[in-house]
Amino acid sequence: MNRVRVAGHRALAWRGATEGAEAAVLVLHGGQVASERRPGPVNLPGLRMQGFACAVARETTGTKVALGSVRYRYRGWNGEHADAARDATAALSDLAEDLGPVPTVLVGHSMGGRAALRAAGHPCVVGVIALAPWCPAGEPVAQLRDRTVVTLHGDRDRVTAPGATRDLATRAREAGARVAGYTVHGSGHALLRRSADWHRAAAELTAGLLGLRPLPAEVADALALGAADVGGLGLALPL
Repeated sequence: MNRVRVAGHRALAWRGATEGAEAAVLVLHGGQVASERRPGPVNLPGLRMQGFACAVARETTGTKVALGSVRYRYRGWNGEHADAARDATAALSDLAEDLGPVPTVLVGHSMGGRAALRAAGHPCVVGVIALAPWCPAGEPVAQLRDRTVVTLHGDRDRVTAPGATRDLATRAREAGARVAGYTVHGSGHALLRRSADWHRAAAELTAGLLGLRPLPAEVADALALGAADVGGLGLALPL
């Protein structure tokens, strides 16, 4: 496996012990459309993902799952440079070097969701949990073939469009991905309303994609749908 390097930047930060790990989860926070400023040591998008990381850590306690996060060089996606996606791919290369080719789930919000979906073609990735992802028209989906993708998007989101997420999910299924999608009623882009539901769902879905627990029945049913089916992409996230 070729190692991906980005100007000597270490894109992967582990959040705990990794010895003996047989699977991994990487968390990817959001960012901006364009910015070459470096993220500070404390930034709101990163803090927003702390609750998700803690929920995943609790859900996987006692298992051989390593938890890490992607460190971005820049705050922005930056057009064709797709810097966040490059950093996500570099982090996956670091992960494979550290742990070997272990099954990995990516959990990303907003720009981090877009980066996770872009990087999902890496051989380690088995699934993506995309939280209110940024899904511009024409975003590639071929890399999602044979991957499992679950999207969650608030119906009050005014930053990234729920409809765009549904469109990408439909195209991903047509490209050979297994796809399910939740609508989080009453919640917006910041994931603050119903935050406990967001955290619980992301953690349980992550564990399910790693085979540590059964997936919710409605998700399992949606993942089994064929390429021509548009069902199961707007499931109501339970309270």
